[in-house]
Amino acid sequence: MNPTSYPQGHALLIGVANYQQISSLPAAILNDVNDVAATLSSPNYCAYAPANVVTLLDASATRAAVLKGLDELAVRANPDDTVCVFFSGHGAVVGSSGNEDSVLVTVDSDLADTENTTISSDELAAALAQIKAKRLLLFIDACHAGGAAISKSLTDGKGHEFKSGYTQNAFAKLAAGSGRALMASCRADEESAVFVGARNSVFTTVLLAGLRGAADKNASGFIKVFDLFNYIAEEVPKLIPDEQHPIFKADNLEVNFAVALSQGGKKSPYGPEAKPTTQQEDPWSVLEGILVELYPFGPRDQEVWSRAGGDLSRLQFHPTGQAEWHAALRTLKQGGGGKNINFSSLLKTAKEDFSNHPKLAML
Repeated sequence: MNPTSYPQGHALLIGVANYQQISSLPAAILNDVNDVAATLSSPNYCAYAPANVVTLLDASATRAAVLKGLDELAVRANPDDTVCVFFSGHGAVVGSSGNEDSVLVTVDSDLADTENTTISSDELAAALAQIKAKRLLLFIDACHAGGAAISKSLTDGKGHEFKSGYTQNAFAKLAAGSGRALMASCRADEESAVFVGARNSVFTTVLLAGLRGAADKNASGFIKVFDLFNYIAEEVPKLIPDEQHPIFKADNLEVNFAVALSQGGKKSPYGPEAKPTTQQEDPWSVLEGILVELYPFGPRDQEVWSRAGGDLSRLQFHPTGQAEWHAALRTLKQGGGGKNINFSSLLKTAKEDFSNHPKLAML
């Protein structure tokens, strides 16, 4: 693995400001998509391969194109990959009171026929479920204020009117599944602010700063999912106090998985004052901590155990990646885990994957 690349990262970024039949949104929405795409694909920031970052803007973001983009993402993303899906635009609340749901409003949506021209939360959740990647993060920046459409109402000028935004019910559907997480720009009863003259929405302004390294407060060299949301949750209310609170949803997420590299992966996981491993530090414990961080789903993650010469059939199954690593290294320390694996071969394999990781180099 190239130390300045994150080839396992894939992204589909969708932004609609100029709708065909519905009131428009600020131009910042399009800037949001372009700037997130540039940050993800920059070798100085997240280091995704540019070919893996796909954008659909305005006229290109039709219902058919969005669903096709999700299908293509499902084809190219492997189980050990990381996937980000970003949507900025209108969401519409549909259904009766007490049974409300939400739909994603594409550029060609018709409010007179939302069932056939929008993407329901069930349809979107089903498309996300087809993606095999064990790490998937969905961003939704909807319910915008600052444009012609006020968040309380989404209209087409022909008598059709819907409440704008996303419901908690929809958020829960979209975050369902192992390794899935959702970050939304605001609560269901709030507006996603866009300041007049600002290049980006408030939410995306903070998201961009986080992806560019601000969320990596421990200088790990990675932008991790929990760290990213903690940063966003702290910073957005500073820009618009008491009016906007980002939300996070995940129903089966056990690990703080890496979303991308931080600043090209150049930062030390122990800060600029990192010191070599001393005799007082148990190398096995140090290696275990690093492996839990780099391969959060356990020895099967990226086939690291097998590539190091190990035999997965010799390992016991445990409910979390951290528990699997602890048990696997204990087995290895006792001479088990496969006849061709040892401390050195496992360390060598990890170094080949993450050659920029200073703590690995110190072992």
